[in-house]
Amino acid sequence: MFLKITVIAWNTLVELIRQKVFYIILVFALCAIGSSIFMARLSFQEEFQMLKDVCLGAMSVFTSLLAILATASFLPKDLEERTIYTLLSKPVPRFAYLMGKLGGIIGLLFLFTLLMSGVFVLILWLRESAVLATTAAQFADHPEAKEELHAALQAVRDSTFNINLLPGIVIIFVKSALLAAMTLFISTFSTSSLFTVMISAAIYFIGHLQAVARDYWLEGMTGDWWKTILVAIVALIFPDLQAFNLADDVIAGAAIPLSLFIKTFALGWTYVAVYFALAAFVFSGREL
Repeated sequence: MFLKITVIAWNTLVELIRQKVFYIILVFALCAIGSSIFMARLSFQEEFQMLKDVCLGAMSVFTSLLAILATASFLPKDLEERTIYTLLSKPVPRFAYLMGKLGGIIGLLFLFTLLMSGVFVLILWLRESAVLATTAAQFADHPEAKEELHAALQAVRDSTFNINLLPGIVIIFVKSALLAAMTLFISTFSTSSLFTVMISAAIYFIGHLQAVARDYWLEGMTGDWWKTILVAIVALIFPDLQAFNLADDVIAGAAIPLSLFIKTFALGWTYVAVYFALAAFVFSGREL
């Protein structure tokens, strides 16, 4: 069974890479990340913060967009091309088919995140090298100020890279996997890929606004038990995607607590498991 799922996942990954939508989104993502290097020059601390803000924001948006578009298209495409009937006519359970497809999409998201992370790190390194060279040149006429030069160079290095970049990028990937599983669930009862994209996009925006709306509704509430139940239902159905936004802490250079990272990481994969279970349940009873 594992071998069958792996084969389906690999074929799905190869097929998705060949689709034009991957390259279109990739070009936009790389342009968004690459353009950040040409921003107006500020102090190096502000510049590096802006670079991280733009790059991490672009990574989050484009991985989410790719997760929704790639997942929404595969089931209608397989039904239209009748490849799903060929697969399911073999001893391949429906849940294995879905798991293989989801695995291929998550593999694509991993490669996409890895590629953008490489570009992100390259941009930071290039700007760090330029700022280090400029800083060293400023002290060229003051060879006696070795300690000040060392402190200035270390301040530049501390502002560029820190360990929090890694968990921040990992959580962006986990959020995209969550969105892929959610879109997979919607596609199992959807009538078209367009409908799936629209509903997934709506849930995406609701998920990001959920925390603000929840605080607004619960603020000053006294005795309105039905509002509390309604908020709880919304929180149960729609994931709080704002909980996966650790970029602000990363940009500010604040340390992300290990407990928060583990909690967010586990929450994301729990949503993936729940949405996949729902998708498998709905798809098992769907007439093809």
